[in-house]
Amino acid sequence: MWKKALLILAITSLIAGKVHAQSMILGPELGYYKVPDADNGSYLLGVAWRMKILPVLGIEASINYRQEKYGNGAVTVRSWPVMVTGLIYPVPIIYGAIGIGWYNLTYDYNQNLAPLLQNETTQKVGWHFGGGLELPLGSNITLTGDIRYVFLNYDFKQFPGSNNINSDFTVLTVGLLFGL
Repeated sequence: MWKKALLILAITSLIAGKVHAQSMILGPELGYYKVPDADNGSYLLGVAWRMKILPVLGIEASINYRQEKYGNGAVTVRSWPVMVTGLIYPVPIIYGAIGIGWYNLTYDYNQNLAPLLQNETTQKVGWHFGGGLELPLGSNITLTGDIRYVFLNYDFKQFPGSNNINSDFTVLTVGLLFGL
């Protein structure tokens, strides 16, 4: 009988610990990135949702919008990445991140510079890793900042001389997330 009571107590403690450890935050994020072979660096805007599953383990889902130009404006790539990221907290405010993204891409060709090329929309899978800080600013607001490296090889099927374009990039983001 006492074994059942200890088992129930242990299970209850684990469940209570997990419920207490789970915290959800949601809010906007702003970032800056530079793709090595793009014409210029660019900003991104998005929204992120995070949940801590355990004090040392969390998950993030995010979506943002970004665009960059290649070939002196001959092609503009617009992207709406939907990403899922695992977060590991070695200490409460510092995290490591690794994840995967589904990139919805639109290639817009400048008809003055590339009149024979047709615009196209496609999807691409990429992955990322990095780390950052998560700073509580009060009982319900968290400031986040991180750096991530993204592995994403664009496929410029129609764009002449694009075989060696490097589209992997580093992104710096800052977010202001609110407790749910």
